[in-house]
Amino acid sequence: MGLIEIEGMEFYAYHGHFIQEQVVGNKFLVNVAIETNCSKAGNSDNLKDALDYQKVYTLIKEEMQTKSFLLENICQRILDRLYDNFNNIDKATIKVSKINPPMGGQIEKVSISMSR
Repeated sequence: MGLIEIEGMEFYAYHGHFIQEQVVGNKFLVNVAIETNCSKAGNSDNLKDALDYQKVYTLIKEEMQTKSFLLENICQRILDRLYDNFNNIDKATIKVSKINPPMGGQIEKVSISMSR
């Protein structure tokens, strides 16, 4: 078993409940952790035997470009895309953070994590 983590993916996107968030946009950070069997790739040293994390990044980037009102929706869509595109995922966890959310105070970020 192995764990593939892609951490600190940064996107500027237009997610949020408030109209201003959808117009002005905000910075988001995304982390993903994918549990998968890495034995075959470890032995062969061949990309075709591995879970292609470049493709994982591309799928996440595409989903971050689609507007959502809620971080929960973004997480769910990313998990759906991962499981639709890879058959060798044992477990995936996605964390999406909105930097400096408009909540009426000084807040570094708000995050949602979901696993399947």
